[in-house]
Amino acid sequence: MVVAVSGYSPGPDDSGGTWLEPTPVRPLSGEERFRGADARVVDFWRWGFSDLRENIVRGVLAEFLVARAVGAKEEMRAAWDNFDVQAPGGARIEVKSSAYLQSWSQRRPSKIRFAGLTGRTWHAKQGWGPAREVRADVFVFAVHTYQEPADYDPTDVSQWEFHVLPARAVREHGGRSVGLPFLTAHGAGVVRWAELAREIGRAYGIERSDAPLEQADDASPTA
Repeated sequence: MVVAVSGYSPGPDDSGGTWLEPTPVRPLSGEERFRGADARVVDFWRWGFSDLRENIVRGVLAEFLVARAVGAKEEMRAAWDNFDVQAPGGARIEVKSSAYLQSWSQRRPSKIRFAGLTGRTWHAKQGWGPAREVRADVFVFAVHTYQEPADYDPTDVSQWEFHVLPARAVREHGGRSVGLPFLTAHGAGVVRWAELAREIGRAYGIERSDAPLEQADDASPTA
């Protein structure tokens, strides 16, 4: 089944046609100016994305932290990829984030929960795949841990905790969401940012191993 994107759905008659290929994208410095308006790109960034506590923005921030931790070669995030980050060794990484505090008033801290563990594969010229599946080799679950609003600083990596699981653990779980109890039971414990690359490599080794999940703890890192 093919689902329309931006009002367009490829059909049988499109197979021999010419596709509208996007021009290559380049990293922006922020100093680029809008034509016809007294504004720079950095003004747009400041206006739209300064609150790093917002769910969508925090999710992208978590992806950025993971990309930096593993030394990803890509300069920019590819929003339509089937996974979030690729490690230099080949590991495809899906990043999920959650936090106790949000950008709105709360009576109590939020419950930590991660959703969207599976999805249909996407290809620009073929559309969506037929069924939901796990689309990565390794999952990184990022938790911003602070529960006092005055101390909340998303840019302080010491305030983040990470849980790393091989994809097979998520696949065997079979659900679309998990909470901290699942991560505690099936992961290797809390990982700090500086340890992420090593732990992702370990999980990637487990994912590629033929050993059963519960016997693969000593799989060698290959990321």
